[in-house]
Amino acid sequence: MDAEIRKRRHWVQLYQEMGDAGLVCRRCGISYPTLRKWVRRYREAGEAGLVSRSRRPTRSPARRILEHERVLILSLRKERKLGARRIQHELRRHHDLRLSLDSIHKVLVTNHMPPLVRPARRKTRHRYARLIPGDRVQLDTCKIAPGCYQYTAVDDCTRYRVLAVFPRRTAASTLVFLERVIEEMPFPVQRVQTDRGREFFAVAVQQWLMDHCIKFRPNRPASPHLNGKVERSQKTDREKFWAVTDPRTPDMDLRLAEWQHYYNWTRPHGSLNGHTPIEAICAKQEVTPIWDEVEAGYDPTGERFQVAHYQTDLALRRHTEARFQPQEK
Repeated sequence: MDAEIRKRRHWVQLYQEMGDAGLVCRRCGISYPTLRKWVRRYREAGEAGLVSRSRRPTRSPARRILEHERVLILSLRKERKLGARRIQHELRRHHDLRLSLDSIHKVLVTNHMPPLVRPARRKTRHRYARLIPGDRVQLDTCKIAPGCYQYTAVDDCTRYRVLAVFPRRTAASTLVFLERVIEEMPFPVQRVQTDRGREFFAVAVQQWLMDHCIKFRPNRPASPHLNGKVERSQKTDREKFWAVTDPRTPDMDLRLAEWQHYYNWTRPHGSLNGHTPIEAICAKQEVTPIWDEVEAGYDPTGERFQVAHYQTDLALRRHTEARFQPQEK
């Protein structure tokens, strides 16, 4: 920088001594505008005028990231530990801002935000997925707050979801939720998979499933990975929806319905190669059966009432199988 300043001072001094701009430009190998610029700046500010100035414009009407957008991006990163893609979804859903991943990443890098440190994953298990919508629907409940329990139903094939909130986790709530699942899922439900929660094992619930030709298939204990899709779905709800929603708000049911619609119709899903659940349903439309076909293929003799205690239920199943097994002569 000092060499550049000395060079410019030399140009100005030659011009002051000779008074011939053309001769100075030819001798120093510079253009007329360059000489005029440094002579003018020297007259205005002296030696300080020979220092290079920033070329950044004073205003940028076409700038992509505004100040309030930058503040939103940084707050989502600091407070909720979200990555660039999740920040993009949150800005689009809550603030109607459509920013590219490159723009969001540039803000994070420019402000020296440290990268997120994710815990090491356990050994990955083989991922399975049903090929037909409705062939298996995973059900689960989770406690959001005192007196607020979320019921979640996730289709194994398309990840299409139905959500509801109830004040208690009971068989009555389960029956109301199952009615909603049948009404809102755009395909027939053939099989329901749950954990060993007692709200699913009530006789009224199992009888309702039999009456609607739906198979009841609970998991064995200590096997949360078998219900992995609904477990991950509820984790997403806690991070994306309940982190910004008060369960006590009067319009909470409406907000939950809006979040369900956004998840099913707008939000791209990683396991669906970036497609939404409704797009996956449309792609599987040709192989999706109708209710009449499901009812025709349902075998009521293969169903029985099950109990929540796994060892007791296992003993009852073996006893039943032994009774109907043909005796050898």
